[in-house]
Amino acid sequence: MNSRVVVLLLAFAAAGWGQEIKSLKALDALESKASERVNVTLDANLLQMASKFLSQDEPDEVKVKKMVTKLRRVYVRGFEFDQENAYSKADVEAIRNELKGPAWSRIVDVFSKKDGETAEVYLYRTNGQVTGLVVLAAAPKELTVVNIVGDIDLDDLTDLGGKFGIPEVERKKPAAPPKKDD
Repeated sequence: MNSRVVVLLLAFAAAGWGQEIKSLKALDALESKASERVNVTLDANLLQMASKFLSQDEPDEVKVKKMVTKLRRVYVRGFEFDQENAYSKADVEAIRNELKGPAWSRIVDVFSKKDGETAEVYLYRTNGQVTGLVVLAAAPKELTVVNIVGDIDLDDLTDLGGKFGIPEVERKKPAAPPKKDD
């Protein structure tokens, strides 16, 4: 699955205390059609338990451990299909419809006419605070939805790469300033 796209899109967003989307359960019906699937549901207790395997001596792992204490839930539903159109547009629209309320904002919208792929990032806000994050990535043979509930920031998201089965995101280093001629 194209998990790099999902993780990169996550890197553009920040999430606060959460808004969970209900339409994820409806996607579970796609399992029988999928040749590969990812189904992750982690609540705060499971996240805390998993974080105990992180080292107290490694600075990066200490940062991740601290960030995980702020998470309430992580949901991932990913499906890969042998044939195109194995899932319907209605499956994707059910999710989009849930993300249309006044508290939801789409902050990223990517479309590839060549590949037929779309990727979207939505934030949920309550009283000016970001309270949820949803990433929706759809391709002719793939569908992935990620819902993160918790208090995290941009740097925290990229620090999760390589932990809990989340792929690593390569961070680009800022370009060095041009040298001044003396």
